[in-house]
Amino acid sequence: MTLDRLATGLRPYLLLTLLALGLYLPTLGSLPPMDRDESRFAQATAQMLESGDFVRIRFQDTARNKKPAGIHWLQAASVAALSTPEARDIRAYRVPSALGAWAAVLLTFGIGARLFDRRVALLGAAALATSLMLFVEAHLAKTDAVLLACVLAAQLALARLYIGSREAAGAAPGAGWAVLFWVAQGLAFLVKGPIAPMVGGLTIAALLVVERRAGWLRGLRVGWGLPLMLLIVLPWFILAGQAFVADAVGKDLLPKLLAGQESHGAPPGYYLLLVTVFLFPASLFVWPALATVWRGWRDPGVRFALAWLLPAWVLFELVPTKLPHYVLPLYPALALLVARAVLAGDFSRWITRGGVVLWSVVPLTLGGAALVAPFIYGEGFDPWGLAVLAVALATLVLAAGPAWRGDTLDALRNALLGGAVLASLVVGVSLPRLAAFDAAPAIAAHLPDGHRPLAAAGYHEPSLVFLAGTDTRLVDGATAAAHLTSGAGPALVNDRERAAFAAALDAPRTPDFEKRIFNYSRGRWETLALFATGGGR
Repeated sequence: MTLDRLATGLRPYLLLTLLALGLYLPTLGSLPPMDRDESRFAQATAQMLESGDFVRIRFQDTARNKKPAGIHWLQAASVAALSTPEARDIRAYRVPSALGAWAAVLLTFGIGARLFDRRVALLGAAALATSLMLFVEAHLAKTDAVLLACVLAAQLALARLYIGSREAAGAAPGAGWAVLFWVAQGLAFLVKGPIAPMVGGLTIAALLVVERRAGWLRGLRVGWGLPLMLLIVLPWFILAGQAFVADAVGKDLLPKLLAGQESHGAPPGYYLLLVTVFLFPASLFVWPALATVWRGWRDPGVRFALAWLLPAWVLFELVPTKLPHYVLPLYPALALLVARAVLAGDFSRWITRGGVVLWSVVPLTLGGAALVAPFIYGEGFDPWGLAVLAVALATLVLAAGPAWRGDTLDALRNALLGGAVLASLVVGVSLPRLAAFDAAPAIAAHLPDGHRPLAAAGYHEPSLVFLAGTDTRLVDGATAAAHLTSGAGPALVNDRERAAFAAALDAPRTPDFEKRIFNYSRGRWETLALFATGGGR
């Protein structure tokens, strides 16, 4: 079936739904709770359910005043519907992210259909769905996939108002688009603060500077739209109190704007350098698309996409603190521009071939890592590594070959299909088989049934708190020994605290379980020893 027929009627929504849910749901529970951000979010949500306090966000006894409570409410609803707080089933906490990613894909199609046509919209939405960035975020119990859906709902409303204002005839946009914009802004603010207003505001500002016309903005109905947004946002902020606002702004937002926070600093150009990786597999044509997009800047759809993409991208590049997912709200605009350029097919041969060479590093790295990683972090040779490598090589050949010859649509189609299979195998098969990464699940599985609080010395990762329980004590070696010998509960000790732990014991003890793990949060190997209350001497 041709792309024209696939893009008609309800087919795009069905196809994109099957693609997104097929990519995200089957592997949703493949990975253990990840450190550190995901496990902090999940643990804070679990504590909300345990305590019944849905206003204050806490990690154990510490206030977690960094992000608003919106994502925790969604996760709590998911856990209440699908699991229990006691089960600590990370899949239930990840469901909102998977659904947010799915919604983002459909919204990207809606925006693309407004800015360009349904063929571009379908291809661009598929490019976003299969991108490594969104694939990863759909599998993590964090804010970013849900935030993306909120940003895109607001951008859809803006696109409708902007494109509608340029049409020679037709009814003026109804108030529903303004409602969509302001409600999306309010919900986005409750999920992750001011990111969506920033993206929308910069998009509007760029269009105003380029076009010097503001009449289309009347459709936003600011007079009652802004109060509607505040009605959504302010009640929780009032309940949360001044302490949350002071900490969120003074200890989280401002430090990120002024310096590289928590060792996440990087120079300008960081996001541009990583786009080949995180827009993979559609990044096959990102550089040719960016090189040719300027030819069509007078096209309203291209102009809107550039106004969405460029100002915010520059701002993110200038902010000292950088993490790859910060620019995720801009990836849909980039995906749509790539799709438009691919369907136009007017690429420079040399830029295209250079992009192919650069792009080929990604599947080769993923396939090679799947083959080599089990020797370092697993139990040696894993035949699944060969299967992943074979898929990576097939993706490379089937996509790079047509791209080299100039068959852009066939190349992108093959890249998207191969990349989707490759990412699913890496997350669903390869990573779960690396035993050195499953520290917290292994410890939790060896805790005595109905155990009393665990005291952990040295290994203080949030995933352990999430799986072992909110009452887990994060202590030093001597305190862990006192905890164990007093019968207060089991003790977990890493090799750095082992000497202090042994010196404080009343008698030598043999661990009930011992495991060598790779602590990827700290980038080092550790040996963890679990001692059960009353363990062998």
